[in-house]
Amino acid sequence: MVKHIVVYTFKEGVDKAEAVKTVASALEPLVGKIPGLRHMEIRATYQGGMDYCLYSEFESRQALADYREHPLHLEAKTHFFHLLNSRVAADYEV
Repeated sequence: MVKHIVVYTFKEGVDKAEAVKTVASALEPLVGKIPGLRHMEIRATYQGGMDYCLYSEFESRQALADYREHPLHLEAKTHFFHLLNSRVAADYEV
């Protein structure tokens, strides 16, 4: 299994609480629709200088790679990607 963790900041002036809801409503429903995506949660952060964290689990490295290019994921990103300023990601296998 691969765990995929990403922390993000939003652009200046973005309503962070609403933006986190938007991201979660776009991405969390993809579980069960994209092969290999086992779990996903998006939550606002409260320290560390970032605005929200995405935590997800995939069956394999290949499943994560496929998710990145999956049409449902690419479509979901159109709902919030314009709100993002920066991101830092880390993946590891268990």
